[in-house]
Amino acid sequence: MSKPNIVLFFSDQQRADTVGLYGQELDITPNLDRMGNEGIVFENAFTPQPVCGPFRSILQSGRYPTETGCFTNQIALPLDIKTLADWFYEAGYDLGYVGKWHLASDGEMEQKPTIDYQCSAIPPERRGGYKGFWRVADVLEFTSHGYGGYVFDEKMQKHWFTGYRCDAITDYGLEYLDQIPSDKPFFLTISHIESHHQNDRNHYEGPDGSKERFKGCHIPSDLTSIPGGDYADEYPDYLGQVASLDENLGRIIQKLKDTGVYDNTVVIYLSDHGSHFRTRNRDENLCGYDDYKRTGHDAALKVPLVIGGGAVKEHIAVEDLVSTASLPKTLLAIAGVGVGDAMIGENLIDVAEGRCAGRKNEVFAQISESRVGRVLRTKDYLLGVVAKGLYGGKYKDSKEYIVDYFYDLASDPDELNDVKSEGRYKETIRTLCDELERIIRKEEHIDSHIIFG
Repeated sequence: MSKPNIVLFFSDQQRADTVGLYGQELDITPNLDRMGNEGIVFENAFTPQPVCGPFRSILQSGRYPTETGCFTNQIALPLDIKTLADWFYEAGYDLGYVGKWHLASDGEMEQKPTIDYQCSAIPPERRGGYKGFWRVADVLEFTSHGYGGYVFDEKMQKHWFTGYRCDAITDYGLEYLDQIPSDKPFFLTISHIESHHQNDRNHYEGPDGSKERFKGCHIPSDLTSIPGGDYADEYPDYLGQVASLDENLGRIIQKLKDTGVYDNTVVIYLSDHGSHFRTRNRDENLCGYDDYKRTGHDAALKVPLVIGGGAVKEHIAVEDLVSTASLPKTLLAIAGVGVGDAMIGENLIDVAEGRCAGRKNEVFAQISESRVGRVLRTKDYLLGVVAKGLYGGKYKDSKEYIVDYFYDLASDPDELNDVKSEGRYKETIRTLCDELERIIRKEEHIDSHIIFG
């Protein structure tokens, strides 16, 4: 079989539990549910960085933000690194990218960028190696709202759109699929801003009628168990965004079928991080800024990850914990490209098919902007550590951490009761601290120490 085509359908700030495959009781993701029931579902996928720009830097570079320097929003992807697009281009793939980029502008967090493409066309050298079809805004939430806005094309020309944004961004993806070459495979990324909140309105902008359609919807207990938060007002529109994402995924799949390429196409659905709806932004060790996501709790870290499409012939439900830091290496492996140690993580297809004997069932995450934090998530426990007093928007790492929180997930799946001070967990916490120190040394090349007890 020829190299498969690959479509990366990429949502923003979407909790895993918004999807039927992950327990959502409403039938709002039928297309993704169908794709998962015919393909590979990673039931416990976690982001390695719950901030938009830093995660995107991982996706494009296959390296942690502490290595590339992209550890907060508004830090540009370095121009001298080999990217996901470079690897695909060398492998003979045609490239298309539409939607949100968030890796071209550069400057201090929360200040006007010194290199500013937030609302202007991104020059070719700052597109991370993507050549050809391009319908992109660096910070899409600044050039658009739920209805209406603009992006720029490969010739740096502005394209205005009307109607609901998720539909419009998908339209650009369909435009690309209408002109795919017949003599080479393609790699298309459709990078949506939904289901992110609209920054300048402090509101999740679902399609018109979402609030009525999802009035009285079930809200996850990890949110309702914590005082405060804005989930009561925002969750119906949030679900409206998710429903729109799924409808548009269905449009892409249908187009792949109509053009006759579906059977040789792999479709990957993922989100960069989740949302805690302002319930976790009053933590004891906050040292920076947070609204919806800059925490190590599952609300922000656990995301949907499904690999399907016509080229995937077997349904597999993967219970093991996996990190979406492995996506770049996995995408290239699907294309038959091995990268060895040039990228972090593992080939998730190998994990799904049971070829990773002895792997540790745990994931690691870096937390920035709200604090300098690190997280170790296992099947049974969640450990978070913090560099006390270090501003998360300025410092990327630390040689010293303290235990921030610790949850026993068997008895407390909603992560409501921090038990780091309970004596019965002392040895468990110490063991996990040792493991987290080992990971930091390996992945960040820094000899950090965690103080506990």
